[in-house]
Amino acid sequence: MDVILLLELAVNGIFVGLMYALVAAGMVLIYKTSGIANLAQGALAMTGAYVVVMLASAGLGLPIWAAVPLAMVVMFAVGAGIERLALRRMIGQPVIMVIMLTLGLEIFLRGLLPGVFGASVKRLDIGIPNAPLFLGELLVSRAILIGGGVSLALILLSILLFNSRFGIIMRAVSDNQTASWSVGIRVERAIAVAWGLSAAMATTSGVLWGATQGVDWSLSLLLIKALAIAILGGLDSIVGVLIAGVVVGLAESMATGILDPIVGGGTRDVVASVIIVVTLLVRPHGLFGREHIERV
Repeated sequence: MDVILLLELAVNGIFVGLMYALVAAGMVLIYKTSGIANLAQGALAMTGAYVVVMLASAGLGLPIWAAVPLAMVVMFAVGAGIERLALRRMIGQPVIMVIMLTLGLEIFLRGLLPGVFGASVKRLDIGIPNAPLFLGELLVSRAILIGGGVSLALILLSILLFNSRFGIIMRAVSDNQTASWSVGIRVERAIAVAWGLSAAMATTSGVLWGATQGVDWSLSLLLIKALAIAILGGLDSIVGVLIAGVVVGLAESMATGILDPIVGGGTRDVVASVIIVVTLLVRPHGLFGREHIERV
């Protein structure tokens, strides 16, 4: 295979992986605070993209530079509201029931929003030119390059957040909620803020992907990619998510370029599933996640 083609696949794969990783970072944010794997993250990305489309549509007509921040504020409220109205009612229930609740929310939003806004693909223009970009001899998607760069910046901000005072509070809540209550930490507020921030991050990811492929129900399928990255990197490691995102993006891109011509296509959708299964069998806590050992 041509070396230039391999390099193009690698470069585009890295930036696609960073865009996937932004969705996964929202899952890690919630897990590090509440110990819950949020299986509604894909639907939150889809919902955020639909909100931007609604705000920037002919009816409201907001410019995109105003619609996106406003949508993030709206989705922050939606995320915090989900925690307050749904998750908080599940206190004391088995963890698996809470996870099933988030999965039910994913399925519910995946069906509701296309029913409200229509199943057709909505165009989302955030001002990225469609003209191809050449880096030397390499052809790179301009939308993916910008989207990956924005995603990387937000993930790095997330790492700084976890090293801030609020990040220490979130880690304390995740480690021991009872002890956190005893020292005056408002556990419910910390978890609600984590859900709000996660929904806002998902909105950014939904907008970036919506600008690349349009906005429809398929944006919710980002959950599978994000889950593969979160499991591979470690559900409690933002740095792990960043590295795993690059790995998953590279694997998908190479599989598409190398294996698709051989098997007739469809390998992109298999890669994430294979990574999930292999990681859980070989290293269940991921590459950078903490291994929890309990005495029984």
